[in-house]
Amino acid sequence: MKVGATQTMTVIRQTEAGYILQNDVFLPIQMVKSDLTSGEKVDVFLYNDRKGNIVATTNHPSVQLDEYDWAEVIEIISGLGVFVDIGIEREILVSYDDLPMFESVWPAKGDMLFVKLATDKKGRLIAAPASERFFAEHWELASEGLLNQPIGGRVYHTDREGAAIISEDGYRGFIHHTERKQEPRLGEWVEGRVIGVKEDGTVNVSLRPLKRQSMKEDADDILEHLEQNGGIIHFNDKSDPEDIRGTFGISKAAFKRALGKLMKEEKIEQRDGKIHLI
Repeated sequence: MKVGATQTMTVIRQTEAGYILQNDVFLPIQMVKSDLTSGEKVDVFLYNDRKGNIVATTNHPSVQLDEYDWAEVIEIISGLGVFVDIGIEREILVSYDDLPMFESVWPAKGDMLFVKLATDKKGRLIAAPASERFFAEHWELASEGLLNQPIGGRVYHTDREGAAIISEDGYRGFIHHTERKQEPRLGEWVEGRVIGVKEDGTVNVSLRPLKRQSMKEDADDILEHLEQNGGIIHFNDKSDPEDIRGTFGISKAAFKRALGKLMKEEKIEQRDGKIHLI
């Protein structure tokens, strides 16, 4: 018997609650669409119930051992991991070992993870996200025609350097940390634009709006910070770029453009090394 896979098993006998299959595997009656008879063969998917017992279902999930597919996140438990729905009667755990170090970028309910089934050291069924190596072997080559075009995709890897996505058309994209205001979650659907097509057929993606629209949004963020801090913030056009990015999530160049816009509109002024709300 192989937990996490569909296989053909023989019905031994029927009980009030269901059917006993070969090797004493239980098939609950509510998981059977029509009556079965002793000696009949039935295709079932095997999984562990919460007590660790092997249970059969006639539902055949697309996510199986060594078979990847998208699964929806339905529950998050801090320090343990997230549970995904693969289309059977029990949710499957994606361990924290296979998730980002910081829980702030763990998937949220409704996000989707591209996973296959595996077993842990105790033989329990778990879901394992696809690796960068897997996506490197299963993707479409992007053409120059995608440059400056909108693109949407699901995040399958994220770290401090940036996030990797797979688009609905199968293109691999990379979002550098300077091209986003905040780090996207693993499994999150994001929408941006293609800012570069590389020789290997992957694309660079920006989640930031075009410069003019971005300047307005950045200016609004600065005003919001000022209003939340009594009309004064300890920044100016000579502030450290990392301090700016850590607070506002933008580059120093974008910060200076936003300051220029606000000063031109006479909404702020710089003095004593600080920015003051007028």
